[in-house]
Amino acid sequence: PVICFVRDDIVIPNIGPEKSAKFMPYLLSVFFFILINNVMGIIPFPPPFGANVTGNLAVTMSLALFTFFIIQFNGTKNYWRHIFATPGVPFWLLPVMVPVEMIGMISKPFALTVRLFANITAGHIIIMSLLSLIFIFESVLVSPVSILFVIFMNALELFVAFLQAYVFTLLSALFISLAVVDEHH
Repeated sequence: PVICFVRDDIVIPNIGPEKSAKFMPYLLSVFFFILINNVMGIIPFPPPFGANVTGNLAVTMSLALFTFFIIQFNGTKNYWRHIFATPGVPFWLLPVMVPVEMIGMISKPFALTVRLFANITAGHIIIMSLLSLIFIFESVLVSPVSILFVIFMNALELFVAFLQAYVFTLLSALFISLAVVDEHH
């Protein structure tokens, strides 16, 4: 059901039925990699096993760079024409538009990287802050309230784990679709 969800609700609506088969293995791999690692990061294993992989900036940047290179290598001539000679723009404005389009190319993987990293890291920081309240107040009386909030945040983290896998895959599919769109669209 999850594979069908990714295929039918993320990949095919964004990339299209004729080109979706080419990018489906990558997008499914990214979705399940992020989802499984986010869920594994919630489970409180003792160190060094309980690591949150997507809370590492290098991992999220690597995933975003994979998407970036897929976009660049599969970009159609229409995609490159929009970057280097934007249609409908006066000729004298092209020296301004090309750097703007290049910044747009770079900002896509940066947005993917920061979005995933920040959302996963923020939840873990909140949970650690709530647990540290017990030690800050140096009282056992604070612990029931703190633990209840931690349980609530863990449930929210589980939701965020699924949501971030969905959002990263959706944005990757959307960015890929912008590069492989045919000229008549």
